[in-house]
Amino acid sequence: MKFELEASDPNSKARAGEITTDHGTIQTPIFMPVGTAGTVKAVHQRELKDDIKAQIILGNTYHLYLRPGLDVLEKAGGLHKFNGWDGPILTDSGGYQVYSLTEVRKIKEEGVTFRSHIDGSKHLFTPEGVMDIQRTIGADIIMAFDECTPYPCEYGYARRSLDMTHRWLKRCCDRFDETEPKYGYSQTLFPIVQGSVYKDLRQKSAEVISSFGREGNAIGGLSVGEPAEEMYAMTEVVCDILPTDKPRYLMGVGTPVNLLENIALGIDMFDCVMPTRNGRNGMLFTRNGIINIKNEKWKDDFSPIDAESDLFADINYSKAYLRHLIHSGEMLGAQIATLHNLHFYLWLVKQAREKIISGEFYAWKNTMVKSLSQRL
Repeated sequence: MKFELEASDPNSKARAGEITTDHGTIQTPIFMPVGTAGTVKAVHQRELKDDIKAQIILGNTYHLYLRPGLDVLEKAGGLHKFNGWDGPILTDSGGYQVYSLTEVRKIKEEGVTFRSHIDGSKHLFTPEGVMDIQRTIGADIIMAFDECTPYPCEYGYARRSLDMTHRWLKRCCDRFDETEPKYGYSQTLFPIVQGSVYKDLRQKSAEVISSFGREGNAIGGLSVGEPAEEMYAMTEVVCDILPTDKPRYLMGVGTPVNLLENIALGIDMFDCVMPTRNGRNGMLFTRNGIINIKNEKWKDDFSPIDAESDLFADINYSKAYLRHLIHSGEMLGAQIATLHNLHFYLWLVKQAREKIISGEFYAWKNTMVKSLSQRL
């Protein structure tokens, strides 16, 4: 993987760049649709490529390991061949499940023991094993195994967890460097900065992660319930330390406003289930603000879902029609809302990139943040 920095905004720390992988290039800043189980819910691969213009998608190590399982993925020739997506793929290591599945996991120095949410069977994830699993899944960018701490988190626990995450990173790197990709294309390992909302821990982690000299770096453990101001403060601390010639990936973030504010702080890559999950539940993001399509006010509004979007230019999907579909539980409603939200997110980061290159990002960002925050 290669990263080329193409432009920087003169009034913020925003950057525009290009990541090159064996499955294609990624223009940054970029939003990555989440396909946890090998699919972005309610979206065809053709739509991801042609309508949404997605450049990279995500899979999840924990979920793909359990179902369909590594045997199936290996026989298929990796996740690209299995799901038909020929662009870059990034896999989360399962570290988020260390955070989210607290009732069915136990953490030790060796690794984390999970009970499957499917059948209750026990599975041990170690740093070495997670590298092997992600090699088999076949992602272009694979993540180090870490512990994503909750919010709030007591300082002593955050410090101990951070030290263990760093020890796990050494084991991840050793295993990654002594193994080879399985399917004839290169793979890249990103370490993950942790440290909860403690400035000294974030600084320490960013320094340790930088010292490993990998091709890219990630920031985890944010967007887990902390106030947005805390997220921005920790992001700024970390971005001031992480190397400028490597892409920076802020995991699990976020709202459209979160994206713009973090781009201004120097973040290049984002992922979040918000556009897909919220879309399925009737929340639409537009450049003029947020729409809850379930509300009564849209019942007889026959105007387009977003008149400024070109996504459904050839089909008049009205607000009233989408509201009807969502209220009726029709699958088409989830599809339309998901497509709309993903298209908007990709439009937003593309606009941000263009404004960075033209030197107009900061003023544009401030104007957009006011619009995006409104409830329509």
